[in-house]
Amino acid sequence: MGIFEKIRNEFVDIIEFIDHSNNTIVSRFERFQNEIKNEAKLIVREGQQAVFINEGTIADVFNPGTYTLNTQNLPILSTLKGWKYGFNSPFKAEVYFVNTRNFLDQKWGTKNAVILNDNRFGMLEIRAFGTYTFKIVDAGRFVKEVVGTNGQFATEDITEQLKSTIVTRFTDAIAEANLPIESYAANLNELSAAIFSYMQDDFVVYGMEVTKFLLENISMPDEIKKEIFELSRLNTIDLNKLTQYKTAQAIESAANNQSGMAGAGIGMGAGLALGNQMSQSCSQQQTNTSTVQNQTLPPPVPVDITYFVAINGQQSGPFNKAQIEKMEKEGKIAKGSLAWRQGMSEWQKMEDIIELQSVFGQNPPPLPHY
Repeated sequence: MGIFEKIRNEFVDIIEFIDHSNNTIVSRFERFQNEIKNEAKLIVREGQQAVFINEGTIADVFNPGTYTLNTQNLPILSTLKGWKYGFNSPFKAEVYFVNTRNFLDQKWGTKNAVILNDNRFGMLEIRAFGTYTFKIVDAGRFVKEVVGTNGQFATEDITEQLKSTIVTRFTDAIAEANLPIESYAANLNELSAAIFSYMQDDFVVYGMEVTKFLLENISMPDEIKKEIFELSRLNTIDLNKLTQYKTAQAIESAANNQSGMAGAGIGMGAGLALGNQMSQSCSQQQTNTSTVQNQTLPPPVPVDITYFVAINGQQSGPFNKAQIEKMEKEGKIAKGSLAWRQGMSEWQKMEDIIELQSVFGQNPPPLPHY
């Protein structure tokens, strides 16, 4: 074996990258002065791409496979300078290994509340969070546009930029959806799909692709949430009963308050409010009942008034008006006879009782004397 053959064998090299982390996107293959030997073996595994850079310019991108680096599969070798020796000399180039697998379970959320204008509740603040999955689809573009000269590049180096993009698209999607605030929770899938479609162009410019996007939750202020819950029950429960229930709760709360007269005052106020409400409710029910009865029932049968009559110094009766008229015709009583009925304070002459005056008729007044 000649000396040149011996030296050449010493230059045999293997270029590869084995990722032991879950978050490395790009790793630069490190060699002293970036020297790579001719006929070196390049191993690119599934889920990787290898980007060769010479003098700051992307020379080539290798997909998964095993390659022998020479002028046949790396045309840049024929243009590189420094071929001073009679054997295959090393050449200088930077090699960046780019992970092209899916990076799962990336978190996103709104740092600050997003202000929206709802037709019923006015201006309000909401927050949202979820997850997304992305991968590198153009390693050359990603290295050029994002990585630059960084030797190591991980997910945390780009997630803040991605989160900002997602939140912007989330805000746009919420505004364009124009949904009632209480409908957001029931439309998470639809909103996720809308935001997912909006983001594609934003990621493509970096050589990236969002493969999955999920909007997990949209939250709102507690007071708005409570008001929505109350309104949602109005169509299914009786409003008067709800008012009485709330008032009863207020009374119970006031009774449990140990702050002395203040608690007593609150309890009294709540009690008065409950009394008024119950009174109004009963009055309304009575009015409604009376109206229904007037519309569907005949008027009540008149009650026949009866009287006790003094005959020969003895109490007799009771007699109704028809019986009294018969007795007057038979001469058993006269208009001066005494009578009494329930509600009268004492016995009175029949002629003084308005209801019985018609029984005896009226005599004409005496003729005037001229």
